[in-house]
Amino acid sequence: MTPFLTLFSAPKAFKEPFTSMIQHNALRSWQALGDEVAVVLIGNEEGIGEAAAEYGFIHRPDVKTNQLGTPLISSIFELGRQASQSPFLAYVNADIILFPEFITITRQVARQSEHFLMIGQRWDLQVEELLSFENDWVSELKATMHEHGRLHSRTGSDYFVFPRECFREIPDFTVGRAGWDNWMIFQARRQGWQAVDCSADLEIIHQNHDYRHLPGGKPHYRLPETGENIRLAGGRRTIFELDDASCRLVDGKLVEMPQTRQRKLREWQNRPLLRRGNYFCTQLRFMLLNPGRARIEFWKNREMHKMMLQAQNGGEVKVQP
Repeated sequence: MTPFLTLFSAPKAFKEPFTSMIQHNALRSWQALGDEVAVVLIGNEEGIGEAAAEYGFIHRPDVKTNQLGTPLISSIFELGRQASQSPFLAYVNADIILFPEFITITRQVARQSEHFLMIGQRWDLQVEELLSFENDWVSELKATMHEHGRLHSRTGSDYFVFPRECFREIPDFTVGRAGWDNWMIFQARRQGWQAVDCSADLEIIHQNHDYRHLPGGKPHYRLPETGENIRLAGGRRTIFELDDASCRLVDGKLVEMPQTRQRKLREWQNRPLLRRGNYFCTQLRFMLLNPGRARIEFWKNREMHKMMLQAQNGGEVKVQP
């Protein structure tokens, strides 16, 4: 039977005990979604193949990387798409716990829109042990989430659900670095698809962690590959956030985004880029609306460019087979 949804992800190596624990929590929650979901684990890092075998998931180790060895989003999405013929696909970060409503809400959006991207906020929660996904685990875990968790800011998304025919071409972004998730929202808007903010109806848990797995222990937004992601996305004006979604899901219905003054200004700023692909005009409007931020961006861009040159020894990040 063809699954309704193919969920794919590129986990970190399972060698560090805490990372292994939170990823096992995420994978067990995905397993609890049932037979309607095919799960694909992508990458050849330590323990990924063993985890896929343990949970009965598909394993695709043959992911392409850049010259620094970081997996490419384009390859991850291609491998996820190839794994089954499901009508819908979902990329989810490997530290995210999903609830069974994930499937129900995907169906609700699909009934109301032919081409769409589902995105949304997460709840940050400190998890220190392996969780149980039996009996009344949903209500118990949600109670813990609301009592001890914190709703994350609306700067990005940790899940992306879309029909199979969408996002067939993706730049060679690097996974685990900033920028590419924001581009997903921009691209949906640019293509005229519904970018649906599901935050009001769909709750997910992000298990807190540090950045020790990244080079130098730096946050992902301070790494040179983030600068490369932003370059591949087309520049900082393509860095869209949840407030740039085209609509939201509330009580199972697609409704318009709140028409705040800030949103109206953002829509005016981004109109040339979204309608005509005119980056220059949108950049001018950004500078007019945000002169202080424009100056800060200028110096950030210079510093990021310098870091990229140092990391790449003067060359571009190239795709490795």
